[in-house]
Amino acid sequence: MDDYPPVHRDRAPALYGRLRVRTGDLGPALRLTADGGTGAFGTVAGVAAAGFAAYARVLHPASLGERPVRWAAVGAALGRSVEPGTYWHELVGMGRDYHNASVYGLPGVWDEHPAEGPTPPDVAGALVPLLARHTGTPDRCWYGLWNGYGRWDFDTVPTFRTPGRDEVLLSGTLAEAVSPLELDEFAELPDLWWPEDHAWCVGGDVDLVSTYVGGTEALVDDLLAAPELEAHRVAPGDPVG
Repeated sequence: MDDYPPVHRDRAPALYGRLRVRTGDLGPALRLTADGGTGAFGTVAGVAAAGFAAYARVLHPASLGERPVRWAAVGAALGRSVEPGTYWHELVGMGRDYHNASVYGLPGVWDEHPAEGPTPPDVAGALVPLLARHTGTPDRCWYGLWNGYGRWDFDTVPTFRTPGRDEVLLSGTLAEAVSPLELDEFAELPDLWWPEDHAWCVGGDVDLVSTYVGGTEALVDDLLAAPELEAHRVAPGDPVG
């Protein structure tokens, strides 16, 4: 039997960036799921919570020389359209295990796949001011961070369950959503964000190249119209990707 040394993980911080790690009452997370229940694993409502009037899928951009590239631009170069449920690997004509390919990209169009995981910082930064207009409690927000990200040892921190994941509960303001980057540039942002008034919920996942948002029709309309975002309207039972 192979004898591998244990993987070192840093002790869980009291502050994840400027977000406080909650080690006591998990009530805010339980109330989130109590509002509308949880959707099935692998669905929009399973990622961004159930019970909202409307949902949007926000695509993580590909890149070319570290500049963001929209999926629509990649599709146009390949003669393919981007629909609400389009998978990245289908758009670029690759298999589901595209991350293992040694050759990928299209010269002059894209050279890096969309970021897989929770909301990328640039997308998060664009979401924050837009989301702030659709809640009465931007200074009182809650966050969920998957306890499986490898750097931090959250084994002694209580977690709440979402479909397929165990999440650490964090709290802070909406403006502090991107503050984990103060730890280092590779720190994962929270997978889940929601305000105290439950006006919306943002959901991402380690295996996805999209972020999902549940909220009002007005919020989703604003997401679709935001020039800095590439978003599509989706239904709560749609599969995620």
